[in-house]
Amino acid sequence: MFEKFCDILCNDKKFITVEINPPHGASIDGIIADIKKHNLDEKVTGFSCTDNPLAKLKMSGVLSAIKIQQTFNKPVIATMSMRNKNKLSLQSTLLGANDFDLRCILALTGDPAKFSDQPEVKGVLERDSTLLLSIIYHLNNGVDYSNKALNPPPKPIYPFAVSNATAKDMNSLKKRMVKKLDYGARAIITQPVYDLENAKELLALFEEAKEISVRDTAKEAHLILGQFPIVRARTANFIDDKVPGISVPKPIIDEMNLAAMDGEDKEQEVGFALSKRIFDEMMGVHGKVHLMTHNRFDLCSELIG
Repeated sequence: MFEKFCDILCNDKKFITVEINPPHGASIDGIIADIKKHNLDEKVTGFSCTDNPLAKLKMSGVLSAIKIQQTFNKPVIATMSMRNKNKLSLQSTLLGANDFDLRCILALTGDPAKFSDQPEVKGVLERDSTLLLSIIYHLNNGVDYSNKALNPPPKPIYPFAVSNATAKDMNSLKKRMVKKLDYGARAIITQPVYDLENAKELLALFEEAKEISVRDTAKEAHLILGQFPIVRARTANFIDDKVPGISVPKPIIDEMNLAAMDGEDKEQEVGFALSKRIFDEMMGVHGKVHLMTHNRFDLCSELIG
């Protein structure tokens, strides 16, 4: 399953993944039903599951990923954040997930525990996401982080990482790409991209980063362009003003603001048309896209077509 998944990523084939946010509850069955309702599993290459984004309590991302993967027989990228896990917990979770054939891992540093909706949460942050990438590198060589042999050794794990879409100094963004490739990342997913020139610049930077990296696996690494469809004007304004590493072009903001003046239906209509155009442009220039829609699987299905 994962070998085919990575083969599609590494070749000139359409590659689309959709992010799933597990529920604030004890069952993911409602989300599974919604995915089935929109036949989304038939339109995508795979899924991803988040890990308590913004430090807000959700069902386990890894356990959710296992159930999604078993339900749809589609590879799932399980997000693991460093926020509340030490080396012992990270390795234990990876080994357990491996036995369930969950082998694509998105390494994140994670949002600070101070943002949590739970009282007096204390973060456990031994290092940034490069520690998790380093642990995966060890496990893929049949040893734990202390270099003790694992018996039996795990099946190959495919590490993913993330990148901002923009920066004041794009060279610094390239350096961060190089660092993650050096630690073994096989693919990097960007923050949402809304501009074709931005996408082309990121792709060029990534190719330069691959050449600079000391890791042989970097030569076959791939960039996946993040997409967060905007169907509300306030969302466009918030992302552009408040979310680091993402830039929404002014013409898109202006068009959404004007549409909002004519009511919610017009706003949604214009927002979807813009999002569809951007999605099609990104698929045309690269063909490797990761959709993030806060579980709007109806929107994902319409965008993909």
